[in-house]
Amino acid sequence: MSGIKKLASQTLWYGVPTIASRFLGYLMNLTLPLIFAQPSKTADLTQVYAIIPFLSVLFTYGLETAYFRYSQELDQKKLYNTLSVSLIGSTIFFTALLFIFKGNIASWANLESHPEYINWMAGIIFFDTISTLAFARLRQENRPRRYAFARLSSVLMNIIVVVLFMGIIPNYLHSHPDSFLKNIYSGKDSGIIYYLIGNFCGSVLTFIILRKEFSQIRLNFDTAIWKKIMSYSYPLIIVGMGGIVNDMLSRLIYQHVVDLPAEQAKHELGVFANIIRLSILITIAIQAFRMAAEPFFFNRSKEENAPRTYARVMKFFILVCCFLFLGISLYIDVVKWFFLSIHRAEWTEGLYVVPLFAMANIFLGIYYNLSIWYKLKHKNMMGAMITIAGAIITIALNVLLIPKFHYLGAAIATFCCYTFMMITSYVLGQKYYPVPYAKKKLIAYLVLVALIYGTHRGLVYLWDNRWFNLAAATFLFGFFTWFVGKIERKELEKIPGIGKFFKH
Repeated sequence: MSGIKKLASQTLWYGVPTIASRFLGYLMNLTLPLIFAQPSKTADLTQVYAIIPFLSVLFTYGLETAYFRYSQELDQKKLYNTLSVSLIGSTIFFTALLFIFKGNIASWANLESHPEYINWMAGIIFFDTISTLAFARLRQENRPRRYAFARLSSVLMNIIVVVLFMGIIPNYLHSHPDSFLKNIYSGKDSGIIYYLIGNFCGSVLTFIILRKEFSQIRLNFDTAIWKKIMSYSYPLIIVGMGGIVNDMLSRLIYQHVVDLPAEQAKHELGVFANIIRLSILITIAIQAFRMAAEPFFFNRSKEENAPRTYARVMKFFILVCCFLFLGISLYIDVVKWFFLSIHRAEWTEGLYVVPLFAMANIFLGIYYNLSIWYKLKHKNMMGAMITIAGAIITIALNVLLIPKFHYLGAAIATFCCYTFMMITSYVLGQKYYPVPYAKKKLIAYLVLVALIYGTHRGLVYLWDNRWFNLAAATFLFGFFTWFVGKIERKELEKIPGIGKFFKH
């Protein structure tokens, strides 16, 4: 149990800044409906943030995972120096290409009216990329507090800049119209750009905070180490790119494939990006878990009981995700009521697909758990093939279904892709690296939460009353909590803090 407790502790440390940053970032994005009545106004921002993850995979080319993989075998200083020199050099080169082809990128992404967005995007990806290995080193050396400080400081800087330019400065200029600030403030019409500027400032602050890690880099480039790392990591580029295709493609191509006039397509893209954020709790759980789990899995891989540890990790992960799924799906109407109360009914379109996206993200999290087999067995190319197949499914279904079903089509494409990847990875993983997962029990939990959600929607359909809606949701959530407590009592008894509540 000590291994699980350590992973839980590290997940908490990596998770708190991740949860806080994502939550604060979501609150900031939640201001978009408050500031912009029409979702179409936010479509360009959505487009930029759909491009960034693709660039991130290309710019980092699997070095983070490779660092974890070989830090146990190779000289850590040589490894860190070699990879850092490689990453900094390639980042400068790729960023230069972004500026050279800025016009082409803006034209392809429908950003011709705001090419300056590409400049800020390039700055964000530059500083985020060169900070990658510094963060990886903090995780590898089990220094989550410094990691948390850097992450949270970045988000707070982002928020400060947005609040300053979207709230404080406009109010000040209203009462002081002749202030010099009017020369740097361009007004609410271009307000979206301040979200990008805030992100850029946060990324620069992160670089400054991690200056100690950067100062330790020496220009010692070991060609032999670099070649060995590249042979391991290049399939991870395919895995990462395929993963981003599966996650972000629907937002990237939505307005290009939906059969609507340009302005209406931007409207739906703005709404679509907002409803996807509602599954953020599960996305946060996955990201926080991955931050702690990747080095944990590699460090434990040589232990005799490693497969059993992985199986227990999977069970706790799925249980947490099940609770998050119910929290999102049972109380989704609260979000609708909020938007209606501020007269932003346009932003409530498509809320019905949020539970499907949430379940799809659970399957993605399970896949990430399962994927340890190909990383440990040097079968990265097989992982790449799974991801490529998933990407093909994503592309095909998005192109086929979005024009006909709009939001639902994108949700179905995502769900089918992650279901395929999860099942395929499980089957191959059991062949090359068997892990004794409690398959029947875990499937039962997933089916149960889906049935609970369906039951709630059925009850609300029969009596559409707000208080009844909330009461039924709370009762069903409590039922699942009681059920899990009964089934997992022996496991829960061992957990510090809450274990005492499950002992007789």
